[in-house]
Amino acid sequence: MTGKTVLVTGGTGGIGRATAVGLARLGARVGITGRDAGRTASAAAAIAGEAGNASGSPSVDAFPADMSSQTEVRRLAAAVLDAYPRLDVLVNNVGGFWATRHSTADGLEHTYAVNVLAPFLLTELLLDRLKASAPSRIVTVSSGAQRMGRIDFDDLQGERDYSGQRAYNQSKLADILFTFELARRLDGTGVTANTLHPGLVRTSFAAEDSSPAWKVMIPLLRPFMKSPARGAETSIFLASSPDVEGVSGVYFSGRKPAKVNPIADDRSAAARLWKANSQLVGLTHP
Repeated sequence: MTGKTVLVTGGTGGIGRATAVGLARLGARVGITGRDAGRTASAAAAIAGEAGNASGSPSVDAFPADMSSQTEVRRLAAAVLDAYPRLDVLVNNVGGFWATRHSTADGLEHTYAVNVLAPFLLTELLLDRLKASAPSRIVTVSSGAQRMGRIDFDDLQGERDYSGQRAYNQSKLADILFTFELARRLDGTGVTANTLHPGLVRTSFAAEDSSPAWKVMIPLLRPFMKSPARGAETSIFLASSPDVEGVSGVYFSGRKPAKVNPIADDRSAAARLWKANSQLVGLTHP
């Protein structure tokens, strides 16, 4: 990855931080995002130190941004475009689980805003730079929870009936529909788009607003969970490996193609979701 530039969203901890460390160790210049400016700067410095070797510490840049805010996502994109003349890889890693319904500054449901609309909008805003840097890659972190997901087009924001688990499952299925539709739209551009399940990983998942079920389950499951470094392996693989050069529109688990929810292969649903997401983030193109 020497000479390559990568942006990893949600890079201050967990899978995102481990992804940034792994790609920096491979020689990439890495940018990370985080909500708090001080914590993001500290994480960037720590990642550079951890990934450093005899040839010197790699360059790791901090881009503070609250990904639940579309204004912040747009500001982030502008900062990245200003800082990076080329962008070889975008890793849409940021995401989370919230048991109760929260509204963002834009008046949107928080789970959908962070897990779906943030990567959708950021990708769209950086797409011309990725195309100009081709061959380049877009990697979006989904989850095995996508298998239980369904897209409720009549209540995407969970206004009528909210369940934290249902909202999370829907969001991770939506990420796959987005990736597959994006891959079709990018055919022939030299930009690939893939998505993945990182596995069950020891992170701060659901820590901000956990459900009673997760409060019971997480301590029981923790001994069986992967480390963040192992959880980042597929993200790093898709961002860097020559084995997936030119591969696009595939869902991976354990660095191998994996089965998806049958809804993910519904092209009409993907096109409908793309249109809905475009409207929610204020993009007018089809």
